[in-house]
Amino acid sequence: MLQTFRSLESRYFRVWLGSVFVSNMGTWLQRTAQDWLVIAFLSKDNATAIGIVVLLQYIPQLVLSPFTGFLADYIDRARLLFITQLLLMSTSLTLGILAVSELVTLNHLYLLALIHGVVVAFDIPARHAFVSDIVSEKKLTNAVSLNSVSFNSARLIGPAIAGVLIASTSTGWVILMNAMSYIPMLCCVLWFSLKSSCVFKHQSSTKGPNKISDGFVYISSRREMVVALAMVSCVCVTGMSFAVYLSSINVNEFHGGAMQYGLLVSMMAVGSITGAVLTASLPAPTVRRMIYVATAYAVACFCVAMSDSMWMFCITLVFLGMTLQLMTTSVNAFMQISSDKRYKGRVMAVAISVILGSTALGGPIVGWLCDEFGGRYAIGLGALLGIIACIIGIVSLSRSSCTIVSKMELKG
Repeated sequence: MLQTFRSLESRYFRVWLGSVFVSNMGTWLQRTAQDWLVIAFLSKDNATAIGIVVLLQYIPQLVLSPFTGFLADYIDRARLLFITQLLLMSTSLTLGILAVSELVTLNHLYLLALIHGVVVAFDIPARHAFVSDIVSEKKLTNAVSLNSVSFNSARLIGPAIAGVLIASTSTGWVILMNAMSYIPMLCCVLWFSLKSSCVFKHQSSTKGPNKISDGFVYISSRREMVVALAMVSCVCVTGMSFAVYLSSINVNEFHGGAMQYGLLVSMMAVGSITGAVLTASLPAPTVRRMIYVATAYAVACFCVAMSDSMWMFCITLVFLGMTLQLMTTSVNAFMQISSDKRYKGRVMAVAISVILGSTALGGPIVGWLCDEFGGRYAIGLGALLGIIACIIGIVSLSRSSCTIVSKMELKG
C-alpha cells in the first residue's frame, strides 16, 4: 500500500498535488456548468454545439504543440505555469461575469473556449513535464498516476457539487468559483519560482538539441512510442468526448436535469480513479498491457451502449471510466519514462496533442452522431475504435517478435 503513494514522500510534490486538486475541482465545476449552459440554455438540446466547444478547446493544442513543447523545455516551467494559470483564471472570470449578468451568447462561449484552448496548449506540456522536476526518476510513474488520481477525484466530486450548485444558484456563479480555484495553484508555482532549490532543474534546451521539431523526430525514431500514441488516439476519439454523449443521453433519453448529468460524470470518474490507482500500483507500462486495456475498453463501450436502465448505465460507466483512464495514464507514464530528460517537454507536448487532438476531432463527430442517431451509437463507435487500437498493438508486437527471431537466425 505504501508503494502506491511513495511519491508523496516528497514535501514539494505534496504541495503541488494539493494545489492541483483544488484547481482540478474548479475545472470540473466549470466544465459541468459550461456543458449545461450550452445544451440547456444556449443551443436548445443540441449536442453538436457541445462538440464544437470541445473542438475549439482542444484544436489549439494540436496546432501549437511543437512550439509549446519546445517552450516547456526552454524556459523556467514554474514561471510559465504562473502566466498560464493567471490567463486561465481571467478567461473563467470573463465567462462567469457574462453568464451571471445574462449577457452570454453561444458566440461568446465559442470565443472564450478558443482562447482557453490556446492558453492550455502552453500550460499542459509544462505542467506534465514539471512533475519530473519535483520527483526523482524512480518515483515518476507513481507521481504521474497520483496526478491522475487527483484529477479524477476532482472529476468525481466536482460534477456532483456543480449539479447541486447549478440547481440552487446558476451556471455563472459556478464558473466564477472555478476562477477562484486558480489561487492556490498560482501561490504554489510562485513559491516554486522563488524557492528554486526545491526542484530538480531540467536541462535547458540551449545545451544540445534545440529544434522545435525534435519532439516529433525523437518519437518517430522509437516505434513503441508511435504505437502507443496510435492506440491512445483511437481510444480518445470518442472516449474523451464523454461530455457530449453523456449530456445528450441525459437530456434526450433519461430526461434528467443538471444534478443527474453531474451524477453520470461522477460515476465515470469513480472508474477513472480506480484506473489511476491501479496504474500507480503496477510496474512500468508496456505495449502488451495497452493491448489488454484497449480490449477491455471496447468491451466497456459495448456494455454501456447496450445498457437500457439508468442504474445499469451508471454501473457500466464505472467500467468505461476505468479502462479509459488506464489507457491514457499508461501512455502518459510510458512516454515520460521512455524519453530523455532533454526532450521531455517536447515529447509530452506531442503525446498530449495526440490525445487532445483526437478529442478535438472526435467532439463534432460524436455530437453529430448523438443528434442524428442517438448517444448510444457514438459510444458504439468507441467499441469499434477500441478493437482497432487492439489490432494496432498486436501487429506491432508480432513485428517485433519477427524482428527478434530474424536477428537470432542471422547470429546463428
